[in-house]
Amino acid sequence: MTLSGDVNGVTAPSSEWAMHAAIYLAYPSAQCIVHAHADACTALACLNEALPPFHYMVANFGGNDVRCAPYVTFGTPELARLAVAALAGRTACLLANHGMIAHAPTAERALSGAIVLESLCRQYLLARSAGAVRMLTADEMRAAHERFRSYGQPGARV
Repeated sequence: MTLSGDVNGVTAPSSEWAMHAAIYLAYPSAQCIVHAHADACTALACLNEALPPFHYMVANFGGNDVRCAPYVTFGTPELARLAVAALAGRTACLLANHGMIAHAPTAERALSGAIVLESLCRQYLLARSAGAVRMLTADEMRAAHERFRSYGQPGARV
């Protein structure tokens, strides 16, 4: 199908095609998108909360948190608009009462990002269930962002 919604063939596209298309159009670096209803991501999204800066790996998604887009009915143009907004400056976001979505220049990196996000959401929920979670400070997150600029193998970043 095209990004404008024209379908070739008889198979119907996903109900979320408009969200995927909107992200591809808004973020040229998005060459692959992973959208899932992974357990921990969905659990945190059902709390309508962003993933806060509890761990330095949150910086790997481009900001100091992973935002949660507000809830609207799935498969709607409004969800596409809200997901694009939540992704501003980020490579992933949660979708309230729904799941998560991540994008990257390659399929490998998009899938890796989705897996890392699921792990971080699970770790955050586990830590939260044990007590008050220490959040990283703005200075600590700045240092993490700086470190990620030269961390690991070239092109291997989530």
